[in-house]
Amino acid sequence: MKHFLAAALTAAALAISAPAVAQTPPNVLVVGQIAEPKSLDPHAVTAVNDFRILVNLYDGLTRYRDGTLEPEPSLAESWEVSDDGTVYTFSLRQDVTFHDGTPFNAEAVKFNFDRMLDEDHPYHDTGPFPLAFYFSAVDEVTVIDEFTVEFQLGEPYAPFLSNLAYPTGLIVSPAAVMEHGADFGRNPSGTGAYSFVEWQPNTQVTIQRNADWWDGAPDLEGIVYRPITDANTRIAEMLSGGIDVMVEVPPDSLAQFRDGGDFNVYEQAGPHVWFLILNMKEGPFAEKAVRQAANYAIDKTAIVENILQGTAEVAAGPTPPAFAWAYNEELEPYPHDPDRARELLEEAGYDGETVTFYVTEGGSGMLDPVAMGTAIQADLEAVGMDVEIETYEWNTFLGRVNPGLEGKADMAEMAWMTNDPDTLPFLALRTAAWPEEGGFNSGYYSNPEVDALLEQARRATDQDERAELYKQMQEIVQEDAPWVFVANWKQNAVTTAAVENFKLQPSFFLMLQDVAKPQ
Repeated sequence: MKHFLAAALTAAALAISAPAVAQTPPNVLVVGQIAEPKSLDPHAVTAVNDFRILVNLYDGLTRYRDGTLEPEPSLAESWEVSDDGTVYTFSLRQDVTFHDGTPFNAEAVKFNFDRMLDEDHPYHDTGPFPLAFYFSAVDEVTVIDEFTVEFQLGEPYAPFLSNLAYPTGLIVSPAAVMEHGADFGRNPSGTGAYSFVEWQPNTQVTIQRNADWWDGAPDLEGIVYRPITDANTRIAEMLSGGIDVMVEVPPDSLAQFRDGGDFNVYEQAGPHVWFLILNMKEGPFAEKAVRQAANYAIDKTAIVENILQGTAEVAAGPTPPAFAWAYNEELEPYPHDPDRARELLEEAGYDGETVTFYVTEGGSGMLDPVAMGTAIQADLEAVGMDVEIETYEWNTFLGRVNPGLEGKADMAEMAWMTNDPDTLPFLALRTAAWPEEGGFNSGYYSNPEVDALLEQARRATDQDERAELYKQMQEIVQEDAPWVFVANWKQNAVTTAAVENFKLQPSFFLMLQDVAKPQ
């Protein structure tokens, strides 16, 4: 079956790559990806592009509940947490096998985390494992019995269950790792709804239905992921029938598909926030009134509607609304109020000194950074601020921003996509996250009350308690305005009318277990 499907899908892919209008194979979904995957080893990659494949090949101990970022049982049927929040005991699902036929059990779970975290593990050198820090709180993984495994943490860490649902926590077959070693990423084996068929470099990755999946066999016979790096080429393939699904559609092309009749357009807000880091250590933004003035001066609605063409929403604070349980719905975005901005600048004694503004040419989650930067410059100059833009290539930009803005710039663009409401503020708003401490607080924000709330929140095991702490943090940060809060991106995708049960998830992953394509 495997070799037959591979041959059939290869022939189909060759056919649909021809210039003429064609049709994708029956009951096989062809996905236009934005790039070639780096690896199919979930422990070795960081890109959402790769994750979109991996979440269909593998399962984790937990997964995100449909339509949310809240963890629910997956390979772990249940768990208990010690009163002090440092011991997690998981009861594992029984009668689950990896695609290579070997059993899933507690030993397999221990192998996965030891592989990532123990430098002396015999298969640690099949890495590197760049996101292993998601589990840095883990001191030891212990097998209690065949289907019970215990994680001992060094301290309470509330995001732990959420991090287990992230692709870095997906469980791989130990036997496959031992067989293939560093080549496991080209020979993947998990427990997921689909199993690996083949990877043709720069052409396609093919996976097929796992009829024995513990959560019910999927409807699709298989999925083909085609790397199509150029957005215009992806659009042409979509229009010609070469692909069934297209992700990350440029804003100015969405209307074309909305009006086309034979396509469905999907949008979904995710855990994304686009903001301006303000240098609080020196210069005009050391004054809170000036930081608030910048928030009032910038017409964020115009940016969202005119530049991003409705593919984002105006941000109200540092936490994306995709974190529904932790998001403070009482916060309203700073309105566009140039008069109020001028009043605040006058109160602060701003004397017209030049503001240096770092803008990037592109980058992960940065949307349309040059056009956005130009609009921001114009809005600030309209209230009397003299703004000088310096534009850099993405990696050069990060090399200037991440070490801190002191002595270089007064503000800089930035965007983050995260899986837990702890991640961004803990890494970018705490006093202990200043760049010299190894964090990403490049504007040097410091508020002891925010520090305390964040420490409490990551140690609180009750979600309602965590939520209240995060909501208090958001109120304080919005008032202090260490950033200009600009936009929360709405991811998008287009499918043909033949595709059924397709959904986007706030995680930015493509969960295709329930998708059908009857033809």
